[in-house]
Amino acid sequence: MGKAAIFGIIFGFLLQKGGVAKYHVLIGQLALEDFTVIKVMLSAIFTAMIGHRILLKKHLVKSHIKPFQPLANIGGGLIFGIGFALAGFCPGTGAAALGQGDFETIFYISGMLVGSYLYAEGSDYLERSVKSWKDKGKITLTQLKSERF
Repeated sequence: MGKAAIFGIIFGFLLQKGGVAKYHVLIGQLALEDFTVIKVMLSAIFTAMIGHRILLKKHLVKSHIKPFQPLANIGGGLIFGIGFALAGFCPGTGAAALGQGDFETIFYISGMLVGSYLYAEGSDYLERSVKSWKDKGKITLTQLKSERF
């Protein structure tokens, strides 16, 4: 079994143990009534930030800065958010929910796979259109403060 599969299984296990693979918890977060998801995500982000910083200092990883494309990021975020609100799951929590026996998530995961396929098929068009609008290139947050939109 590859390292990615092992880390995926561990990630799914931790999502499930953290309680964020439960539909009512995710909907509670969207309704701003249950903050379990934000607590788990913030702890994961802070852990990843510390780990990434250590690995950078030891020269074990290299950062790959993605281009800042605000209109494409906002559009993608809206599509993701609408899908999340309608399905009640994001990709990781959907897979974790399926792993814990919530078989209705098969419909959500099928939709996610179809959406991913359509995105891949339309990626050339998106590169020439939406992704190029207001493209700021590969910039960091410190460089971004001086930019004007």
